[in-house]
Amino acid sequence: MSNCFTQACAAALLAFALLTSSTAPGAAEAVKPTVSASGIITTKSAYGLQETVDRLKKDIAAKGITFFQEIDQSALAAKAAIELRPSILLIFGNPPLGTQFMTANPQA
Repeated sequence: MSNCFTQACAAALLAFALLTSSTAPGAAEAVKPTVSASGIITTKSAYGLQETVDRLKKDIAAKGITFFQEIDQSALAAKAAIELRPSILLIFGNPPLGTQFMTANPQA
């Protein structure tokens, strides 16, 4: 069960990294994902921010994964008078699997 949670977290972090990349739309460069010591996977999207968000949401829905919320972090930062480059957080997951993990480890 812990391995499934780790995979779900890695997928969420990859999605976040894709969303915060600043690659120009249609860029045709070969990009290798990098993995930090903490296990966070980062890669650049070949699409603009909004198209990347739209594509991820479409893929999430196609896989039957529950989509919870889209949070525009840069808009929230602006309300706090803080400048932040474009950043959108998508929250999605598998409630039956996630609930099992939280039951086993409530501090997760």
